Amino acid sequence: MQQGRRNNILLNIDWVIVIIYLVLVFMGWINIYSAVYDDTHQSILDISCQYGKQLIWIGAAVVVIIFILLIDSKFYSTFAHVMYGLGCLLLLSVLLFGKEVNGAKSWFEIGTFRMQPVEFVKITVCLALARLMSSEDFSFKKIKYYFIVGAILAVPMVLILLQNDTGSALVFCTFIFVMFREGMNKVLFISAFALIFLFIMALVVDISLLMLIVGLLCVVGLVFVCGRNKYSRIVLYSAIVLSVVAVLLCSFLPEFSEKSVLVAMIGYGVLSLLMLIMYFASKQKAMLLAIVLMIGMGGFVYSVDYIFNNVLQAHQQSRIMDLLGKNEDVLGTGYNVHQSKIAIGSGGFWGKGFLHGTQTKYKFVPEQSTDFIFCTIGEEWGLAGITVILILFGALIIRIISRAERQRSTFSRIYGYGVASILFFHVAINIGMTIGLAPVVGIPLPFFSYGGSSLWAFTILLFIFVRLDADRLQVFR
Repeated sequence: MQQGRRNNILLNIDWVIVIIYLVLVFMGWINIYSAVYDDTHQSILDISCQYGKQLIWIGAAVVVIIFILLIDSKFYSTFAHVMYGLGCLLLLSVLLFGKEVNGAKSWFEIGTFRMQPVEFVKITVCLALARLMSSEDFSFKKIKYYFIVGAILAVPMVLILLQNDTGSALVFCTFIFVMFREGMNKVLFISAFALIFLFIMALVVDISLLMLIVGLLCVVGLVFVCGRNKYSRIVLYSAIVLSVVAVLLCSFLPEFSEKSVLVAMIGYGVLSLLMLIMYFASKQKAMLLAIVLMIGMGGFVYSVDYIFNNVLQAHQQSRIMDLLGKNEDVLGTGYNVHQSKIAIGSGGFWGKGFLHGTQTKYKFVPEQSTDFIFCTIGEEWGLAGITVILILFGALIIRIISRAERQRSTFSRIYGYGVASILFFHVAINIGMTIGLAPVVGIPLPFFSYGGSSLWAFTILLFIFVRLDADRLQVFR
């Protein structure tokens, strides 16, 4: 009887995940219907409208689910690298033969049908990482595996960035949570978030001032590690003197104030040379570490400033400045977010009711059935509806993590964490951008945003894990 239970997939499926999925998909379809509803529409099944097409996508998704559940779970680990390779080929193909939509060349178009390969590549990357990280000799104590993992993530990210789809490329950064769960060095994990903080500060604070602060922090850290011996004191006092001289020059001499970044870089050079001399005199490795950190962080700050001003396009710069409160163009780049916040705020606690959202009905919010569908939820269902949606997404993500932890298969556990990370990133960033807490990067809200590619990709992503979890009693790597 126990053997029969192991082989009966219907008994082993986590029906809680399935039910939450079905509820989210149904609520998503209801909100798509509301977002595009018009009094002239004749039928709820009208396939010429987005809600009619979405019903077709949902029906097809059910067929995909059945197909996934019928496939042997070992298929996904066995062919993970093959699927990763095919995913990268798709990304390369869309660069050559794809159609440009909203400035991003990331779509295949056949007649009226469109497909966005990047949505499916998230699945293949998740599988490839799970396959690599579940191998017997894998360990983050070996430096080579950091490079291998980095390469697996970098290839699709570069191809996606070439498509001008920055938002989708950023999704792959969420795999850092998976890496941390599997033993990534805590210092590197914390450093990654420190770099994110430094990136934001580089956009808000004057670059020369930030470089000055970074340099002083590194020196203070050096003193803390080495103690107040004569070598660290020499470095500390020299750093203070150089900082004071740099500030005075840039404050009172116009010719220097216009070249404050150059002054900061010269100060970095002088201080680094002094620290190198102190290293040879004291043989303290902390001196070398401080030099590397100071130059590395200073170089990172400078590169952020350079990329922002010379690489990013004007509309991308404006969106980032809108987000940081440095630029408020409610009639230009900030229009979508401004209208979205009006729509969500007007919903109050209980909302205006189904099909009664004025901002939605009169199309004040662009892309309200796709990237900005959350504003439809907020306006018509209010804070109460938003709370229900957040609880459902939170319950789904927590359930996936708890199911991942019970896996006997390392591959299944890692893949489960990958699924949870991708869903969390999409939910957090999509909702964040509609309320002005994240940049508008154009990524869909799982199971809610209109589109076959998005719905199918998230369905496949989720139900591969459901299939793996159903076989948890059969141990395999």
